[in-house]
Amino acid sequence: MANAINAVKQLSSDRRLQSGVMFRLLPYQILLIVISAVNGIVDSLYASNAIGTTAMSAIGLYGPLNHFLYSASIMLVSGSQVLYGRYLAKDRGRLHNVFRMNLIVSTGLSVLTALLMVVGVYTKATRILISEESDLAMLNQYILGQAIGIPALLIGQQLFAFLSLENRTKRTMCASIACFIANIVLNHLFIILFDMGIFGLGLSSSLSMWLFFGILAWHYIAGHSELKLSFRERGWDDVPRIVKLGYPGALSRFVEVFRCIIVNFLVLKYVGSKGLSAFAASNSLLAVVWAYPFGMLAVERMLFSISMGEEDRRSTTDIMHIVLTRGMLLMVCISTLLILFAEPLTRLFYRDAADPVYHMTVMGFRLLPLCMPLALWTLSYACYAQVAEKRAVSIVLPIVEGAGGVVVCSLILIPLLKMNGLYISNILNGFICSLLIIYSAWLTIKRFPRNLEDIMALPESFGVAENERLDITVRTIDEAMNVSTQVIDFCSARGIDRKKAYYAGLCLEEMAGNVVLHGFTKDEKPHSLDIRVSHTGDDIILRLRDNCRAFDPAERAKVNESDDGIRNIGIRLAYRLASEVQYQNLLGLNVLMIRI
Repeated sequence: MANAINAVKQLSSDRRLQSGVMFRLLPYQILLIVISAVNGIVDSLYASNAIGTTAMSAIGLYGPLNHFLYSASIMLVSGSQVLYGRYLAKDRGRLHNVFRMNLIVSTGLSVLTALLMVVGVYTKATRILISEESDLAMLNQYILGQAIGIPALLIGQQLFAFLSLENRTKRTMCASIACFIANIVLNHLFIILFDMGIFGLGLSSSLSMWLFFGILAWHYIAGHSELKLSFRERGWDDVPRIVKLGYPGALSRFVEVFRCIIVNFLVLKYVGSKGLSAFAASNSLLAVVWAYPFGMLAVERMLFSISMGEEDRRSTTDIMHIVLTRGMLLMVCISTLLILFAEPLTRLFYRDAADPVYHMTVMGFRLLPLCMPLALWTLSYACYAQVAEKRAVSIVLPIVEGAGGVVVCSLILIPLLKMNGLYISNILNGFICSLLIIYSAWLTIKRFPRNLEDIMALPESFGVAENERLDITVRTIDEAMNVSTQVIDFCSARGIDRKKAYYAGLCLEEMAGNVVLHGFTKDEKPHSLDIRVSHTGDDIILRLRDNCRAFDPAERAKVNESDDGIRNIGIRLAYRLASEVQYQNLLGLNVLMIRI
């Protein structure tokens, strides 16, 4: 009974630690997405009110190019993060190479894209998008303004992702807010004061992105980053791995382009332009709300990449559990509020309740939020499948979620139910994707899934088996002093040499005591130390993970013994006993790996 209670406490503590990291990083990821969405709204307001309706058409025509850029960015970010997690546990020397290759590819792709766009303008190739001369001239001017900032946009998003891994949240927040303020100021300056038209609109976005990029890049230029920007060595073999691991994460965004084209055609045919106006109105506001699930997705990808790179089975399932409990609860609350305030939200756009577009918009706010909880689940599973390299489901699921389910249902329901058919199609899409997830798990485990781990279908060979590992949670100094006995007992049960078992226990007790005495007392926040002891081959591997302030024990281990023979003696002893010690502050957690 006591062992069962301790196991529950250990599981609860681990989940609290993971949950703390997730919801601490989430606001910064949401902020980036929200600011991007709000910047789009600001640009649209300046375009429609200060330039004219033709400017709005140019922004719409530029949309597919923007989709391509964000799809490419997601591919590089997600592929690099997954590969980062792989190397973190097994080959840390290659982490710098992942960073270098990411920047080389993103720089090359962004510069090439910008040049092709400029060439397209001057060779009149953009005529394939629009033939009307006045609209074409407006589009070309907007493309020229946007092209200047494409390198800053693409590379800046890569730096944002790597800085998030290093827990540089203040810098990322500062860069996001500065970008937002600069865009508003420059829009007013270029459009209202200097009368630069739509070129000024594109230029203001570009210059604000260069400011965003500069704030992030300075961290690396000043040499404060753990990842060093050096181009002396180039491991090009990581590039195809980044693309291979990353493209499933970009599929959903890519296929959305085709979904938009098909759905817009169906709405125009069976409902009319007022249907598109209603859908655009509800979507413009919901785009801000979608920042929550997409922000959650960005955090999950980082956490999944690390836990699966370490082959940490329990942490991997804990991440999904947190999403489906705390994360889902918040998503349901947001969706409920949107439904309750459907009419007040509609009145932000349309005030005449007798106008059909008013009713269609109200129904959009009442029905579309119902798809959000299911979308959070689908996006989370697709993210997990991508990191786990479940190739079939990681490709099929984003295609169905991004376009397939909505398009098929819309083809049937829009002719019958008009706009409500489109809204219901988005809800049904979530159920279709959920069934696809369950079916995929069923095929993998050869039976109907009965719990979360069954649905995730983690291979039996993934991670260290329960009898080959020991999990300990330390919250007090007394618990820290007891870990040595637990480790020695674990090693004895595994038949490990008594001397090695004693060294492992002594080493872990010294390091755990140091964390409790010096880490827990630095502030008033609640802290815990999670320890995993695993036996693989001839080695005992100790992993200590805590949420205290950043602290590299190697700095203390290097203290000259001649200055003070007693000071830091525990840490120095641990370094002498270990065959390998690795430390990293990752996502705000101190992670120490010790091999005995």
